[in-house]
Amino acid sequence: MIDIKDIQDFNDYLDTLLSQTESDDIEFKSAAGGFPGSFWETYSAFANTDGGTIVFGVKEIKGKFSLNGLSDEQIERYKKDFWNNVNNRSTVSCNLMKENSVCDAEYKGYRFLLFFVPRASKAQRPVFKTMNPYNGTFKRNHEGDYLCSRREVQRMFADADERHPADSRILMNYTMDDIDAETVRAYRQKFSVSSPDHPWLTLSDIDLLKRLGGYRKDRETGEEGFTVAGLLMFGKSESITDAECTPNFFPDYREHLTEDENIRWTNRICADGTWEANLFNFYQRVLPRLQSVLPKPFKLEGNIRKEETPAHVAVREALINLCVHADYTEDASLVVMHNTNAFIFSNPGTLLVSKDQYYSGGESVCRNKSLQKMFSMLGVAEKAGSGTDKILRGWKESNWRAPIIDERQNPDKVVLVMPMESLLSESAKLRLEEKFGNIVNTFSHDVLFVLALACDEGSVTNERLRYSLNLHKGEISILLKQMCRSGLLMAQGYGRGMKYYLPKEPNKDLFASQVEDFSSENKGTSKLTGEVLDVNRGSSDCNRGSSVDMSFHENDRSHFSKKRLPKQQMDALVISICQDWMDKDEIAKQLNRTVKYVSDVVLPRMLKEKTIEMLYPGTPNHPRQKYKVKD
Repeated sequence: MIDIKDIQDFNDYLDTLLSQTESDDIEFKSAAGGFPGSFWETYSAFANTDGGTIVFGVKEIKGKFSLNGLSDEQIERYKKDFWNNVNNRSTVSCNLMKENSVCDAEYKGYRFLLFFVPRASKAQRPVFKTMNPYNGTFKRNHEGDYLCSRREVQRMFADADERHPADSRILMNYTMDDIDAETVRAYRQKFSVSSPDHPWLTLSDIDLLKRLGGYRKDRETGEEGFTVAGLLMFGKSESITDAECTPNFFPDYREHLTEDENIRWTNRICADGTWEANLFNFYQRVLPRLQSVLPKPFKLEGNIRKEETPAHVAVREALINLCVHADYTEDASLVVMHNTNAFIFSNPGTLLVSKDQYYSGGESVCRNKSLQKMFSMLGVAEKAGSGTDKILRGWKESNWRAPIIDERQNPDKVVLVMPMESLLSESAKLRLEEKFGNIVNTFSHDVLFVLALACDEGSVTNERLRYSLNLHKGEISILLKQMCRSGLLMAQGYGRGMKYYLPKEPNKDLFASQVEDFSSENKGTSKLTGEVLDVNRGSSDCNRGSSVDMSFHENDRSHFSKKRLPKQQMDALVISICQDWMDKDEIAKQLNRTVKYVSDVVLPRMLKEKTIEMLYPGTPNHPRQKYKVKD
């Protein structure tokens, strides 16, 4: 499912949307009989999950969506109803919308009303209808809107309370007997390596904990004592899991470095009673296990061998993020899994930023600020929002596939997967050749990458590819659809949860027939064009609007002479080149002309004559603009 975040997305991909079903980021409503009463449930659900789009003017009949449209009078009335109610606290708790968040659109003579609902910030959550948060807060999953439990709502309120972070809560009747002295000593030692002259190192244990946020006094109530952060970082196992503190706390490291599925794990570190299972000790035990399998190239800095690579930094940041961003009130465990081909970090709770913000980096939003401070004093935690940047950069520099973040529900979990496999491994190539034949070696990079990812990970999704391929989300959707039409992939599910798998029994005759049907001889065009042979050329509906290159390329590319050509001949050459979507750089390269000449002279003339068309009409300077022969 394509993310619809603005009116241009809606216009570009409406046909694709109507051919699918609703998902967790788009909802169609007929609105023929008035402003839908269920609108505010969906508004709340989108705001409390990851945003989404509500479309008025599309009806559902027997599971299929079709256009019914709205009248001009209905659109104006619904806009007025919306703005009156979104600013009414008895209708909904928070107005997240801007003026351009509500738009009307026209398509094939039908008119629609669109509401682009953003993800609410943690300070705005929960967003709820009516005046009762415990009976009006909704979230979104693949089945639609669901009413949040009282506990879910309470956790949202806790995350929104900036003045009282979850880990700063004062614990009653805890003493130094609940703190593990050996853990504090080990922390001091690591602290001294990071900052040998730091004045806090001379303080007593209790004073050090006060500076770190492990012990505090509430100025409003006068209460003082050890905090949740103090116990989690330095406490004894039985004190941490006491009902007053975090009874569900269970740090768990599982190592499975064998192909034998009968062996559950080859090593495990968990709260088994042989060590004090607090966060510092868990970090100290697990990090060396994770980093031990990473390559250590020989590198000198100031005559000192440096063995820490960006990949080592990435793993360290991921482990710290697991500890400082977890929601320790949730009924779930801290889990680190080390498999032969990936690290997997799973912590209880939800993301406090959107996935787009997560991948963009630069924004630091932390659930447990005292824990973050404790790790940062060791010189190993970031406060400036660059932790995610280091995770992504470390994996990219290692030429491994991009890490992927995922949110799961019931119980709430955030799962980070860091694959330790190359973008296109030799083993994946061999398996693809075995499944599809040698023809797989002629596929374009993007197609081969999708197949390899599906081969290695079992399946792919649009979202997984979005942060791995340099393609627009709409282009990825079209690419996947094309590959399904060609028999290269099989789709299962719907919406954002749709997964794509390799076919069990590929139709090799289909691939062979496509190559034969669309060879350069059968197309009747000159080989001098370096023409693209499209495996999906038989699916014209699918290709229309696509800028994705699912192609076989000739190895020997020739270019046209620099000599001046008549207009008719130049246009004929452009037509032969632009049988599929091509950008101006590629067209200029094929014509052996400058990009400026092609973009200033050739393309404007052919667009005016309606010989060719743009992928993004009305925005000629779109960064992904491409051109194709007009049908």
